[in-house]
Order: sequence, then C-alpha cells, then structure tokens
Amino acid sequence: MFEVGFSEMLVIAVVALIVLGPEKLPKAARFAGLWMRRARAQWYSVKAELEREIAAEQLKSEFKSGIAELRQGLDNVGAAPRSPSDAHEPQAPAEMVAKDDHFAP
Repeated sequence: MFEVGFSEMLVIAVVALIVLGPEKLPKAARFAGLWMRRARAQWYSVKAELEREIAAEQLKSEFKSGIAELRQGLDNVGAAPRSPSDAHEPQAPAEMVAKDDHFAP
C-alpha cells in the first residue's frame, strides 16, 4: 500500500510537532493510531470474508463436479451390456419345484 520509510516518518513527525505543538501531539498520535487500528481491522475483516466466500464457491464447484462424475458413472453402469445369464431372473432350485408340485391341484 503505502511504503513510508524512516526519513518520511521523521518529516511527518517534525511537521506534526510544528503544527500541533508538544501539548497536542501525543493526543493526536493516539487518535491517529486508533483510526489506523480500526482501518486495519476493517481491512482484515473484509479480506477474511472474501476468502471464506471464495472457499465456499470452490467447495460448491468441487461438490457439483463430484456429483456430475457420480451421475456419469451411474449412467455408464446402467448402459453397460448385460451377460445372458443376467437377462433371466434367478430360478428356484429343482428340489423346491418338486416339493411344490404335489400341492398343485
């Protein structure tokens, strides 16, 4: 953002000392420090909120791509050719059929 070196800070301090005087300078410095802390805290708050939003969007897109992959996999499984033995339903064993025959009218 702003890059203020030692020489610039020294010039600002001398100008502030001349303009405000030695009595008001400490109070003005505390006031400026308070506003700098508030501005920095607000900046970090906005930055953290943006990072959370970006992470949520990334998570949502990863979730949607995972769902799409699963659906594609399920479609591929449903479209896979079946073997001839899978085409017929399983039949009862012969001994069960024989037992049930004597109940038939």
